[in-house]
Amino acid sequence: MNGCNWDDETGQINAFNQYSYNGEDFLTFDPQRLTWIALKPQAVITKLRWDGEEDQLKCNKNFYVHECPAFLKKYVQYGKNVLQTAVLPSVSLLQKSLSSPVSCHATGFYPNRGLMFWRKDGEELHEGVDPGEILPNNDGTFQMSIDLNVSSVTPEDWERYDCVFQLFGVNEYIITKLDKTLIRTNWGKPAHIIPTAVVLAIVLIAAVAAVAVVAYKRKKAPANASEQSETLNPQT
Repeated sequence: MNGCNWDDETGQINAFNQYSYNGEDFLTFDPQRLTWIALKPQAVITKLRWDGEEDQLKCNKNFYVHECPAFLKKYVQYGKNVLQTAVLPSVSLLQKSLSSPVSCHATGFYPNRGLMFWRKDGEELHEGVDPGEILPNNDGTFQMSIDLNVSSVTPEDWERYDCVFQLFGVNEYIITKLDKTLIRTNWGKPAHIIPTAVVLAIVLIAAVAAVAVVAYKRKKAPANASEQSETLNPQT
């Protein structure tokens, strides 16, 4: 594994050239001291042999200290329009159950440098909150969440809370008020479902009853005209 990292804010460059064997670190190159570092006792022999190749050591240093960063900066410049385009997320309030914390969930933002927190009366909260990690989405964007424990929050105080999201490099804040009507949840069922189910049950029962009445009448009716005549004019 080899390459380099460049921090475009501080200008710091970190180069790496590392070998592993059987899933474990084996050798790594130090470009500043022009030497290989054995990470396993078994790597010492290889280290000594590679340290003796002075021309190769200088070539390695030139690549990792100069050429690799130059390539990296060039590629960043080529893709600047894409890499530095900020994409704001959609923010939702989620809750698993009535007793669960309310999660402020932001998804679809880019790059992966976002800040998210809960506030009360405009002041950032540090207690009763549980921030999550920034996670990748399948489309190259990112998502993150932060939970708020609302078990001790009275209904009158809900309007005093809000969730704030800020994306790195963007001055715009996304503020979401703690509002019960905005919470998306999978607990409970909409109120209109219960009356609908009751109506359907009543209709079904009525249909079954009607069928039963018709069947009963058919069973009691005479089978033919002669039987009907005998029923109307019984013999003495």
